[in-house]
Amino acid sequence: MHIAIAGNIGAGKTTLTELLAKHYKWTPHYEDVDENPYLNDFYNDMQRWSFNLQIYFLNSRFKQITDIRKSGKTIIQDRTIYEDAEIFAPNLHSMGLMSTRDFNNYKTLFDSMVNVIQPPNLLIYLRASVPTLVNQIQKRGREYESSIRIDYLKQLNDRYDKWINNYNLGKLLIINVDDIDFTANPEDLSLIIDKIDAQIHGLF
Repeated sequence: MHIAIAGNIGAGKTTLTELLAKHYKWTPHYEDVDENPYLNDFYNDMQRWSFNLQIYFLNSRFKQITDIRKSGKTIIQDRTIYEDAEIFAPNLHSMGLMSTRDFNNYKTLFDSMVNVIQPPNLLIYLRASVPTLVNQIQKRGREYESSIRIDYLKQLNDRYDKWINNYNLGKLLIINVDDIDFTANPEDLSLIIDKIDAQIHGLF
């Protein structure tokens, strides 16, 4: 089984992935942030590095998905391949930070990949307002994220909402992060686990 967690920067994807992997004894697959050779360059010069970064993410997530299907295990994945193509790349293109030529090239590659992969059995979307995202980004204190602008987070949130409203590839669970604190409150985590249990039992 393949469970995936989606959400904006700072929504709490990695933390929830860790907590759920521990609870269910699932195998976690994390976003490759520390090993990413383009991330620092991208935040310093988005226009120059946007295409390189998006291709890197697309390739690494495609590899993740093929590994997940081969593994035969239940995997929980931190961020999906769809978010890059539905949210991040189009946003960079609309901001003028990725050329139309590069974006079209990227989108063609993504469309080819989507034809050979299966979507997750369950998608968990962490919905968070911009103030919540800013607060959580500041708390974790990653240096390269200190320059992320509020309007950039808002644009991403708008795209996330649009994508989720039209999502029809499989089961979907939406969690409003503004209302809970699953890191500090065991009761909040239990509430999420109950919702996931209800969704998973519907998968069999």
